Amino acid sequence: MSTLFEAAGMEQDVPRPLADRLRPKTLGEVVGQDHLVGPDGALTRMLRSGSLGSLILWGPPGTGKTTVARLLAGETDLAFEQLSAIFSGVQDLKKIFETARQSRTMGQGTLLFIDEIHRFNRAQQDSFLPVMEDGTVVLIGATTENPSFELNAALLSRAQVLVFRRLDAAAIDDLLSRAEEVEGRKLPVTADAREALVGMADGDGRAALTLAEDLYRASSVDEVFDVAGLTEVVQRRAPIYDKGQDGHYNLISALHKSVRGSDPDAALYYLARMFAAGENPLYIGRRVVRMAVEDIGLADPQALIIANAAKDAYDFLGSPEGELAIAQAVIFMATAPKSNAAYKAFGAAGRAAKEFGSLAPPKHILNAPTKLMKSEGYGAGYQYDHDAQDAFSGQDYFPEEMDRQTFYNPPDRGFEREIRKRLDYWTKRRRVQGEGDDEEEI
Repeated sequence: MSTLFEAAGMEQDVPRPLADRLRPKTLGEVVGQDHLVGPDGALTRMLRSGSLGSLILWGPPGTGKTTVARLLAGETDLAFEQLSAIFSGVQDLKKIFETARQSRTMGQGTLLFIDEIHRFNRAQQDSFLPVMEDGTVVLIGATTENPSFELNAALLSRAQVLVFRRLDAAAIDDLLSRAEEVEGRKLPVTADAREALVGMADGDGRAALTLAEDLYRASSVDEVFDVAGLTEVVQRRAPIYDKGQDGHYNLISALHKSVRGSDPDAALYYLARMFAAGENPLYIGRRVVRMAVEDIGLADPQALIIANAAKDAYDFLGSPEGELAIAQAVIFMATAPKSNAAYKAFGAAGRAAKEFGSLAPPKHILNAPTKLMKSEGYGAGYQYDHDAQDAFSGQDYFPEEMDRQTFYNPPDRGFEREIRKRLDYWTKRRRVQGEGDDEEEI
């Protein structure tokens, strides 16, 4: 079936989006990532040395990860292959690997770019290891998620992580100026509206160019939009974050400290600001989980359960319905009894582990699965606590060369008030080694 263009005898020429037309053709044209592609940037030094290894590009959307990956292939004369982990599976990877092996026999290397690489499961990630090790492919993976949590340790050990930064106001303004050059006319906005537009992009270069393109389409001859007109045209509320890079971190810090300070109203205020500014709700959800374990702890053991449930509820419902689940969790955290005792105890235990890390556990608490080990005293003298009064033997479980340590010191608040009673009771029992004491049971 012929199209309308063909019927009219016209050649089809679908306009390319502004962001695509402005895609950098050299690494030097990439904005906002001077620490990577500047004269002394990490990538610049790699290319200068003539050697490029596998890389993980980590950073927010619209910061140039895909563009840089494409340009690296050209800079190194590697064949470029691209897959998205969202739409690809094992069979797609096998085809790419086989093609790369054939190309390698003819002296052609392959750069394989995987977008959203964190979407691949552990087994799929492991499939990269052999082709990375033998040089069949140079893997460039892009992710918006923390690689330490989302990627296999084995994969990370074979690749260098490069961090892409959220574009600052100057970089976004540079992109808008380039858009004006391509379009041959100024953006139809006032100075204040231009500043608001930079803020709306929130560090995302692609978003900035998309917003600019919307304005060009919407404006008539000689029309200039102020902030109100801009907001109406792009159907986006100007973000409440400040214009600097620190706004994102300042608000999450303010939210966390408001929860820690048991002020649910202030916490909700900062939460609402973050939602209004377009913050990723799952990022907030993860931070609420952190609040539960760091600032509430065992003062209310339900805190962690509720925080995880809120995160899962948002993941299930999405926006805007799921935002209420996170709001409820924030209220719960802010109004819960507070304790950082577990947080401090774990830190203290970690320091002790470093200091006394070479000491062996006492033999009486070690199993003796062989006769030789039994003859060496493994398990000798161990008292099974369930056979003791109140299921408490009072034995010492620290290494023999180490004095007893106290890491966990719960406050007399919330559920930890009960834990405090138990610990005090067990401390008294230890003093007499469980021999005939008549302490009141807990």
